Amino acid sequence: MRQSTNYIVLLFLWLNLTFAYGLIVNSGYGGFPVPTAETFKDSLDWADYYFNIHRFEEAVPLYQKNLDVTNQEDKIHILKKLALSQAALNKPEESIGYIYDYFKIDFQPTFLLHEDFDGIRDNQEFQKLSGTVLPKINTWSIFYFIVSLIGFYVTFMLVINKKIDKQARNLIATFVFIHSLFILNICVNQTNYVFVFPHTYLMSTWCSFLYGPLLFLYFKRVSKSSDLDRTDLWHFLPTVILTIYLIFTIYGFSGIEKVNQMLQRLEEGLNPGDSTKLVLMVALKSLSLGIYAFFVHLILSKNTSELSKKTRTWQRNIYLIHVSYVAVYLIYGAYIITGNNSGILYHAPIVLLSTMVLYVGYAANVQPDVFSGRYAYTNPLFPKYVKSGLTDSLSQELKQQLSDLFRNEKLYRKSDINLDMVAEKLDTTRHNASQLINEHFNMSFREFVNSHRIQEAKELLAQENELNIIDVAYEVGYNNKVSFNKAFKKDTQLTPSEYLNALKQG
Repeated sequence: MRQSTNYIVLLFLWLNLTFAYGLIVNSGYGGFPVPTAETFKDSLDWADYYFNIHRFEEAVPLYQKNLDVTNQEDKIHILKKLALSQAALNKPEESIGYIYDYFKIDFQPTFLLHEDFDGIRDNQEFQKLSGTVLPKINTWSIFYFIVSLIGFYVTFMLVINKKIDKQARNLIATFVFIHSLFILNICVNQTNYVFVFPHTYLMSTWCSFLYGPLLFLYFKRVSKSSDLDRTDLWHFLPTVILTIYLIFTIYGFSGIEKVNQMLQRLEEGLNPGDSTKLVLMVALKSLSLGIYAFFVHLILSKNTSELSKKTRTWQRNIYLIHVSYVAVYLIYGAYIITGNNSGILYHAPIVLLSTMVLYVGYAANVQPDVFSGRYAYTNPLFPKYVKSGLTDSLSQELKQQLSDLFRNEKLYRKSDINLDMVAEKLDTTRHNASQLINEHFNMSFREFVNSHRIQEAKELLAQENELNIIDVAYEVGYNNKVSFNKAFKKDTQLTPSEYLNALKQG
């Protein structure tokens, strides 16, 4: 009897040890809970057990019961399993809801590539989510990326080009920079890399009110030979206010906070890359663009006669591209405000901005002299001349053209001849024409004209004809005898009469 009792006790101890060992072993990664363990029936291990054997109906409620865990790693695990379980049960709405909850804690968009989502991959909302957060490359994004890089390069080249008036080059360089930044912003949004690099979210929004003021101040600068003053800084006040607002509402946020803000917009059916105040921003930007486009028009309608044909053409083209962008953006803004959108209208303003960048880049490399307008840039230490885009080859070409104008066309015979007229004939700037005469002929424009006039006058006086002195003066371009006599004596040390007598006596 005593021996039987001992056997019973040993058997009882063995069963308890076996049960305890099973609990210890199966609480790790290598097994599953023992079904008879009552204390573990609502545990995460049981939920994983049901998930692994594809009993999703039983796994889901267990996962939901454990959602209140404080451990973030466990919560991430639960949300991912819930999303996959609901997808396996063909419940796309519930699955997508858990995906959003997971992304707001740990944004890993490649999770959407999990094979267990194949059952709901054709769902419209799932496709929208995948197409918005998974990185992708398309033709538009490649084009915009290349244009933005060109724009940044052009900005750098303009800033370092000392041959362009300093204020003019800084204004036009900044103008190109904000275009390039906006285009890069669109590229990042198009490729969904805004979620990968969340600090690029709305990175160009701060300069929304800069397009008009920069172009206006640039044209104001190049249309007058005077510096911009402090009162012009008022044009940047809206940009300062907007930037401060963005710092406190967006730019100061952490990366995950920006991702959550974009995900919230996506959940609401909105474009995640847009501002939460999109309608207001579009309306204010449209107003700014329209007002400043009119101001630029007023500047261009005045003082254009003093500019060379090439410069006028360049300024007109810049203005036309800008006005086209303003017009298209106003139409785009109207669609946005009414709650509509269109692929064509989305890309049209960006294409025009790209055209602006490429055209300015072309001008910066081919004809940089057009950037300074009528303002003749001089070096304060060496005020004689600093070549404003006048290369050696171009200088020689213009010298030949100038010689032909005076030798063959006898342009100096025009009594109203001036430097602007010559510059227009040469299709260059007033400054370049003046520099050309000074460097190649070592005389001022007036001296250059008089030298040709007096040379022909001497030839006419030497001929035996019935022309008297006043007729010769008029023939070579002088309006009166006094000016003719003065210029003639300065050149020959004789008056026209003395020169004529000397010829007769010789």
